[in-house]
Amino acid sequence: MQAVCHNLPIKIHPDTGADLFSIKVPMWREHLVIGAKAYEMTGLGYLGADIVLDREKGPMMLELNARPGLAVQIANGNGLVHAFKEIDKHYPKNLAPEERVDFILNLKK
Repeated sequence: MQAVCHNLPIKIHPDTGADLFSIKVPMWREHLVIGAKAYEMTGLGYLGADIVLDREKGPMMLELNARPGLAVQIANGNGLVHAFKEIDKHYPKNLAPEERVDFILNLKK
């Protein structure tokens, strides 16, 4: 995974100079569960979820985008078509949002 600024991959935050590869997002699984539940709520096959992390309340969804930008492809260093085809072939059906998140997180290990 990479960071993206103005549709270009970056490693250093342009304003602070912070190393973006050393950042760990707290409560990452909870962020993903919010996104997975948004899929259930909307019925969209592809969506963007804007989520913030509040110090006291944890991750909170700000908005959902039916047509999110595709900078995620730049961040992944890979197009989405291949990933979608793999998901269609191998992904278990009828999982709850939390189970979908756990399935994906366990693939990465």
